[in-house]
Amino acid sequence: MFLGHFAVAFAARRCARGVSLGTLFLAAQLADLVWPVLVLAGVERFAISPGITAVTPLDFVHYPWSHSLVALCAWGAGFGALYWALRGGGMRAAALVAGVVVSHWILDAISHRPDMPLAIWESPKVGLGLWNSAAATLAIEALMFAAALALYVRGSRPVDRTGRWALWALVAFLSIVYVANLAGPPPPSVAAVAWSANALWLVVAWAYWIDRHREQA
Repeated sequence: MFLGHFAVAFAARRCARGVSLGTLFLAAQLADLVWPVLVLAGVERFAISPGITAVTPLDFVHYPWSHSLVALCAWGAGFGALYWALRGGGMRAAALVAGVVVSHWILDAISHRPDMPLAIWESPKVGLGLWNSAAATLAIEALMFAAALALYVRGSRPVDRTGRWALWALVAFLSIVYVANLAGPPPPSVAAVAWSANALWLVVAWAYWIDRHREQA
């Protein structure tokens, strides 16, 4: 998923007073932020295979350190503990942040073909294959994103123009990127995908910026 991960972050912000939207974006996309670094380092691998699913041509060959259930539980526990140590906020906030990290595996297991590993070592792989239908994927992700965004908007209010327009600019940007990925041609190379995936850090920074200009309703 793509928009679905951001939907989890928007919805979690409503439940976590004091936890920045940027932190929740970081948690929701931690797997996809670690993944390109490991690909460029040669630790994880994927191939470009047009037609492998209706939504993406990416064939995720080997990515247990960033996307297995065991790894994401460990990443979630570590991220939650780090948040607790640096920001406080109690066990509830730390657990929520950790849960958002793990949610990435759950949503990807729903979307992917059976390529989601359970463990870092050799293990079965799962995937319900939502990506085999572009129409179903678009409908489900759009509904998730719209509902979560509505929760965030109802639970916060802008304190200035930046708080209003930066949010809707981000929504527009994510929507355009999503549609472009669905409708566009296959990427030119593995390296191009890995390098461009690092742009997710800009989206995380954008979310921190937005949340500094909004307050809980």
